[in-house]
Amino acid sequence: MMPQKSSIPLFNRLRFVLVETSRPGNIGAAARAMKTMGFSELVLVNPRIPDAARHEEAIAFASGAQDVLSAAVVVGSIDEACANCNFSAAVSARLREFSPPVITPHGLAARLAGEDGLTAALIFGNERFGLPNEIVEKCNMLINIPANPEYSSLNLAQAVQVLAYECRMAVFGDMPVETDIGFQGELAAMAQIDGMYTHLEQALTAIDFLDPDNPKKLMPRLKRLFSRTQLETEEVNILRGIAKQILQKCNPRPKDGN
Repeated sequence: MMPQKSSIPLFNRLRFVLVETSRPGNIGAAARAMKTMGFSELVLVNPRIPDAARHEEAIAFASGAQDVLSAAVVVGSIDEACANCNFSAAVSARLREFSPPVITPHGLAARLAGEDGLTAALIFGNERFGLPNEIVEKCNMLINIPANPEYSSLNLAQAVQVLAYECRMAVFGDMPVETDIGFQGELAAMAQIDGMYTHLEQALTAIDFLDPDNPKKLMPRLKRLFSRTQLETEEVNILRGIAKQILQKCNPRPKDGN
């Protein structure tokens, strides 16, 4: 029997995460962009200005979206920002060699709206420096807005507006036909997947497949591979079980006795 869908609206399972934002005005403008499209969950990771969400510039640029701004949560790390999420997507104009699969805002919105089991975070970087590779590599998808290649730089709030608009249209516009792929289990949270990567790296080191002194790009490649699969909790547990058995074989416990 197919599991029942949760039917939680996308508006209640999508958060917008701004990382190390420099200008309070951009935070306020992002809150306004979200509210115009019906979204309200805003998370700030280490904003450069203390108490940025209450800054007068942020309030001015929010222009009526003070409720979104005042409810914004400030955290100290991307892991905290994505807590309880089982899907994350980084927004960047810069493609990486070992990035997760690349998707357009339109394609991502269709997926988020079509899969009720996804509790997602859209992650936006600093206005000047964007997102660091280590955050991008944690994500399931890399969102690339197909802008003018000769001038592809979008203001932070403009990027938020594009994503919020596409997500709203995916909910209320024409939806793509869903493909039935059979039973789907509970999607793994980011913290579970991070733990699996750590466990797997230990196992690969134990069998000398990975040289910790010269790791090259093995783990980023494996992360990219797994990011395409949308891992379920049980699948993560299986992979961790394999890693555990490898470590036990490589480091057997001493037998009791003389």
